[in-house]
Amino acid sequence: MTNVVVVGSQWGDEGKGKIVDWLSERADVVVRFQGGHNAGHTLVIDKEVYKLSLLPSGIVRKGKKSVIGNGVVVDPWALIGEIDRIREQGVEITPDSLMVAENAALILPVHRNVDLAREKAAGGNAKIGTTGRGIGPAYEDKVARRAVRVCDLADRELLEERIDHLLAHHNPLLKGLGEPEVDREALIQELLDIAPKVLPYAGVVWKVLDKARQEGQWVLFEGAQGLMLDVDHGTYPFVTSSNTAPGQAATGAGCGPRNTGYILGITKAYTTRVGEGPFPTEQDNDVGQKLGERGHEFGTVTGRKRRCGWFDAVMVRQAAKVAGMDGIALTKLDVLDGFEEIKICTGYKIDGKEYDHLPAATGLQRKVEPIYETMPGWSESTFGARSWAELPAQAIKYIRRVEELIETPVAILSTSPEREDTVLVRDPFEG
Repeated sequence: MTNVVVVGSQWGDEGKGKIVDWLSERADVVVRFQGGHNAGHTLVIDKEVYKLSLLPSGIVRKGKKSVIGNGVVVDPWALIGEIDRIREQGVEITPDSLMVAENAALILPVHRNVDLAREKAAGGNAKIGTTGRGIGPAYEDKVARRAVRVCDLADRELLEERIDHLLAHHNPLLKGLGEPEVDREALIQELLDIAPKVLPYAGVVWKVLDKARQEGQWVLFEGAQGLMLDVDHGTYPFVTSSNTAPGQAATGAGCGPRNTGYILGITKAYTTRVGEGPFPTEQDNDVGQKLGERGHEFGTVTGRKRRCGWFDAVMVRQAAKVAGMDGIALTKLDVLDGFEEIKICTGYKIDGKEYDHLPAATGLQRKVEPIYETMPGWSESTFGARSWAELPAQAIKYIRRVEELIETPVAILSTSPEREDTVLVRDPFEG
């Protein structure tokens, strides 16, 4: 048996929540390894809907250890708020079931202020379309070595030093943007007030994972967003501020890359994107409207309407190669039910030249014209199918064509938000 890393292969919102929940029933430890509370997973278990942002999907399963790794930036108020909300739904959350890496960097109110102020000042094409939750500025502080970390909450003297260093950078920036400066004493007091609620969950994550390895436990590594939002490999600068690629699972959790295992890319049967940035197959028309309505395409965290378009095989193939995906979980196939014809992007054209990949240059990405292949649709329903025999012939042909174009096999097929409505082709835990 092997561990499993779950990542998105598009721009996020691929339906990772259900797949991670489906896999987490068999895992012993579930680790979130990057991102912040700007990402969200929706789980549906026995008709109960759980909306998670920071908490790993394993938290709703009894007997599982859920871990927030050091690669995550943690808003302590959002964390405690989410714990309280999920508890109200009947889920028991204790330091035995949840651990937060002691060396994880914190998102502070000043980060949210800076995030919103910069987006407001940017405008036009310079606007990234962030969620305004402070994730980017928090990662910047981490890299610049001025972050406040979880473990710092236990040392008031050190905490004050960290805050002084941090505000020496951010307050002049806020002032220059015409925004109020952050009050030092008020911020320190806020942190001292939240510290007793957060610190019981703090722990040494790398030791937990090493113990799991020695005992032969199965670990599920859970990513946020998607490969094309990776700060290195995505549609820069319209990306998130962390590495979403599976290589980050080792660094963001504290274990060697050999211990991460099978790489499963969650892939939607069409394409969506939230926020700004290039989107070659976007359908700003009736097709896009239909995909959005049938797929309920609104962000789990923000509620923002998602841009919708046809499946982009060029982009997913690129993501699969960069990530080293062993297989994909194809989700939301049922949204395509009833389309007379379905298009798949098989190549790009830029200034008359054909490309088999998405160039890194922003200027070229803006000029991309998709090259489409058209396939017949199907009138039958795929919703809730649990075997290949229940799928229409044309739906199977579509799946096989997707596999061929992205050069990666389908390991799991999801046909509804319910965890039971899943076709297992290959068990990721069996490698």
